[in-house]
Amino acid sequence: MTDTHIAAFALATMACAWDLRTGRIPQAITLGGAAVGVAYHVAAGGSSAGVASLAGWGIGLLVFLLPFALGGLGAGDVKLLGALGAWLGAGNVLWLALYTGVAGGVLALVVALSHGYLRQAWQNIYVLLAHWRANGVRPLEDVTLEHSRGPRFAYAVPILAGTVVTLWLR
Repeated sequence: MTDTHIAAFALATMACAWDLRTGRIPQAITLGGAAVGVAYHVAAGGSSAGVASLAGWGIGLLVFLLPFALGGLGAGDVKLLGALGAWLGAGNVLWLALYTGVAGGVLALVVALSHGYLRQAWQNIYVLLAHWRANGVRPLEDVTLEHSRGPRFAYAVPILAGTVVTLWLR
């Protein structure tokens, strides 16, 4: 395991613990983690490594930008994926996003089942897809994080799971 892998795992673990405790991920972890990641890469590999780190950060932000804009993710989750991208690079952050999405879907099913919310969750997905078909892809207020009455979970948990799988497989 490399230094960057250890740093990414530590960053994801800190964010997960904080998110579970408070329901938020502070900018000191997300933006601070990204800045330290870029600085580390510049110090270890020069300007080209710094550019690659910035590319990972930017792609990490972009990948979660649409779900955030639609009200399905918090800003801390978006910035955390960006910070992890700064440590892991552009190619790995795409795998991280994929593994995170799978882990997030599994966790969402478990949370919905454990709260007796699975039927309502499926109905919400149907209504959301119908809304997008009729109105284009834009937020539907009733099912956004801000207005939904459904159970919530810290999305840093699937981000941490995605990080572990990415580090293990990549």
